[in-house]
Amino acid sequence: MIEFRHAGKTYADGTVAVGDFSLVAPSSRITVLVGTSGCGKSTLLRMVNRMVQPTSGSVWIDDLDVATTDPVALRRRIGYVMQAVGLLPHRRVVDNIVTVPRLNRVPAAVARHRALELLELVGLDPALARRYPAQLSGGQQQRVGVARALAADPNILLMDEPFGAVDPIVRGELQAELLRLQRDLHKTILFVTHDLSEALLLGDQIVILRPGAQIAQVGSGAQILAQPADDFVAEFVGLAGERRLHVSPTDGVAVVVNAAGRPVGVLAP
Repeated sequence: MIEFRHAGKTYADGTVAVGDFSLVAPSSRITVLVGTSGCGKSTLLRMVNRMVQPTSGSVWIDDLDVATTDPVALRRRIGYVMQAVGLLPHRRVVDNIVTVPRLNRVPAAVARHRALELLELVGLDPALARRYPAQLSGGQQQRVGVARALAADPNILLMDEPFGAVDPIVRGELQAELLRLQRDLHKTILFVTHDLSEALLLGDQIVILRPGAQIAQVGSGAQILAQPADDFVAEFVGLAGERRLHVSPTDGVAVVVNAAGRPVGVLAP
């Protein structure tokens, strides 16, 4: 479990990135932080592994205040996947994946065997292990990034816009792969995105943020769509537009159309 207790971050120039933020991200679930650019969601994510130090409040993992933990040791216990991937370009795929296990003194042979298993787990051919990152597609690099984050078998995964730099088809494949992995591994995942469709697809718990990381609403996707907390949430989730759907019977088929009258699907009989 990850818990933010009145966490805040104000920078030296007076910019308030995060105000007074409290939230519990439950164990073995995907919590998605969603909001517009600059609303503080990435700052919150990086508070968990101490890449950003809060100026007020605290962040806890189970019964441990992360501020009392050595940041290097903490980061080696938490998986981290970001949009830019961050693979070391001069090291082969297998060497990128084993980075943290080797720092944790896992024997080289054991770490490399696990790396090959992880490549298969994320849907890649283990033969890619000898390649360099530049020899992979963007989607393959992201899968390697996920494998690297899983290499030390962390309980927590932090994912910061991890699929934002790939094309829509690859993005859909990566989202499906993450859901498959989560069904198998049951990690506690804190996921940042500005894409509401991605949040609705992935999130067990969705947190919609206003600027300054003010919580507008917390709930499941169904709860938020059914009962938006206010006009801000209703507008953010598109209930006045693309997500306001209705049924238009056509030739005996229940066709679902959006607010513009465009068909988006059909209801199953």
